[in-house]
Amino acid sequence: MLTHSTRLSTNPLRQAPAHQAYLLLRTVFTVAPILFGLDKFANVLTDWTIYLAPLATQIIPVSPRAFMYAVGVVEVVAGLLVAWKPRIGSLVVALWLAGIIVNLLLVPGYFDVALRDFGLLVGALALNRLSVAEHKNSTVPAH
Repeated sequence: MLTHSTRLSTNPLRQAPAHQAYLLLRTVFTVAPILFGLDKFANVLTDWTIYLAPLATQIIPVSPRAFMYAVGVVEVVAGLLVAWKPRIGSLVVALWLAGIIVNLLLVPGYFDVALRDFGLLVGALALNRLSVAEHKNSTVPAH
């Protein structure tokens, strides 16, 4: 028979769900942009140029591959920014995702991917709100 002192306490898990959500979102919005950004150079997951609207390379006259290299750099920087300054980084990621969504809406056949990215955008905004709360909690002096 287990006594109270030998049981694992789940109380800390129940007391900090907002903090846990913050950590989950911060981790995902750090790791995913960095990995996807690096993959723009390796193309292991997919050929990223198929998602690029032709209008993008008309506005910025470079090859689709060069455009994706720039996208990869921005994504890596955005992921690092989320790790370093999540309140700012989450907004950068949300704006970046908004740009990706607009791009995808200009490419026939990728509306489902645009919808998925909209969900990610909402998650980035949720991270922003949670990071504001985390910041307030970390700057409140202990009594």
